[in-house]
Amino acid sequence: MDFAAVYHKTSEQMSYPLDEDRLIVNLKTGYDVKRVFIIHGDPFDAGILGGSERWSGQRKEIVYKKRLPHQLWWTTTLNPPYKRCKYYFELHTDGEVWYYFEDGFLTEEQVNMPGRLLQYFIVPWMNPADVNRTPSWVNDTVWYQIFPDRFCNGTPDRDDPDILPWQTGPVTNKEKYGGDLEGIRGKLPYLKDLGITGIYLNPIMEAETNHKYDTKDYTKIDPSFGDNAGMRRLVDNAHSMGIRVMVDAVFNHCGRKFAPWLDVLEKGADSPYSGWFMVNDWSQIAKTGNTRDGRFYSFAFADWMPKLNTNNPEVIDYFCGVCEQWIREFDIDAIRFDVGNEVSHRFLKEMRRRLKRIRPDIYLLGEIWHDASQWLMGDEYDSVMNYPLMSGIHDYFLDASMDKKELEYMVNRCYTMYMQQNNNVLFNLLDSHDTERLMNRFHDPDIFYQQLAVLFTLPGSPCIYYGTEIAMEGGFDPDCRRCMPWDEIGTAENQEKIGLMKQLIRIRQTEETCRSPHFHFPNQYPDRRCVEYIKLDPDNRELEVVLNCSDGPLNVGEGGEILFARKYDRGILEKNGTLIRKKAL
Repeated sequence: MDFAAVYHKTSEQMSYPLDEDRLIVNLKTGYDVKRVFIIHGDPFDAGILGGSERWSGQRKEIVYKKRLPHQLWWTTTLNPPYKRCKYYFELHTDGEVWYYFEDGFLTEEQVNMPGRLLQYFIVPWMNPADVNRTPSWVNDTVWYQIFPDRFCNGTPDRDDPDILPWQTGPVTNKEKYGGDLEGIRGKLPYLKDLGITGIYLNPIMEAETNHKYDTKDYTKIDPSFGDNAGMRRLVDNAHSMGIRVMVDAVFNHCGRKFAPWLDVLEKGADSPYSGWFMVNDWSQIAKTGNTRDGRFYSFAFADWMPKLNTNNPEVIDYFCGVCEQWIREFDIDAIRFDVGNEVSHRFLKEMRRRLKRIRPDIYLLGEIWHDASQWLMGDEYDSVMNYPLMSGIHDYFLDASMDKKELEYMVNRCYTMYMQQNNNVLFNLLDSHDTERLMNRFHDPDIFYQQLAVLFTLPGSPCIYYGTEIAMEGGFDPDCRRCMPWDEIGTAENQEKIGLMKQLIRIRQTEETCRSPHFHFPNQYPDRRCVEYIKLDPDNRELEVVLNCSDGPLNVGEGGEILFARKYDRGILEKNGTLIRKKAL
């Protein structure tokens, strides 16, 4: 047996309570392992620990598994009646049987050796206070991300000489086009008709730039966008239409006009806010230019966005208070934390404790582009932006040398990194204000809709970036932040695209199978670039997603109820075709 491929621990995403009653247990093995059994029971079934009684548990086969590049991921759910669990594994290859305990592998003879002190895996108690709980409403939400300055100008008659005429085409970060909260509020009926049930707003607090990631005042809506009362009107109107609202929190760094930073620039180390920042050389605090010299830490090396010291209790208390104000004053439903992997864990633990106390179902989302396991233990973020999934989908369509199994491995990796309750509320996206737009990557509408089909059928909560409903183009940041072309929305071409987006959103919202966390890749179609996966719901209803990424037409058969199809006719799926259908029971 390939011993090096076998791995388990009773923590993180390997062994954890899903709720007060159910315990999820996961195990990694090599492909040589053909069957796995778990022997489990209460630690005290045979008496107290250290007694002379011999413990024996119930034997259960683990049948569910996912394929990873070099390992299998086996998963099962147990229901410990007394909230405790003791277990070990029985592993079968074609010619061997091994028993896997906390301290390693034993033969059957060693397991049964009289007097041997076996080191079982132990879950001592499933304390309700320690269960990782995420807001259930997020899985039912379809998000729409808005970059406020470029979405809609709802007050075109205001006197602001810096506002440029609304335009289409390439942009930079220098222009100001006048998009505001009133413009967003006026487009809520459009979003509701599209099927959107959540909007994510890029920063709206007062700042110098058009992107607002250089905050000046965290308590005040930027005057370019409106005022605090206007923000509350927007949220109230959105709520009345069944639309939740998420705001962007920029707490890793501030802008150069943030009052505490101005005080530090004036008073140096004598400022009462000197500990709010990460200054290494007070003699050069006023120097301008990038911060590669390390005089103080900043976002990237931008001297105009000094890094906040989120280890400082005063900073923690201040920003917790800011978020509490946002909830009480604006009635927001969710907060996205910018550069969410650089703020301190202590900051996030206290933030979660205070915010969940006043709004238990608030959604706390971290911007993390890599494996975020350490932030998803149930005491910091509820979930993260699923950039690994976005990158994996993009790379598969870019690289024709990749076999469909490699897409399967990528998807399985993304959904074995975290606990199921985090997977249920992952923020899935294909583009954003930080990336090249989806349509820009291939300039092919068929591939565009293939990727959207994946977005709307995998576990988590899908988000489309404003303009994606009309396949809006845009290069890398900042060109991905173009003005929404409202004057062109009514064209026949755009209305057709909007109709396709509505169809995908409707499938997501009406088909429980779409929102289910359960899926597998049967790989029944022989072509190496024909992707197929099956979604399953609690009643074992099946939804099949088929993507023909090969160079020619494929026979994928007829039957079932077709929910979404492109380039499909009577069992034949053409090159770059997409098919989503319910499988007949």
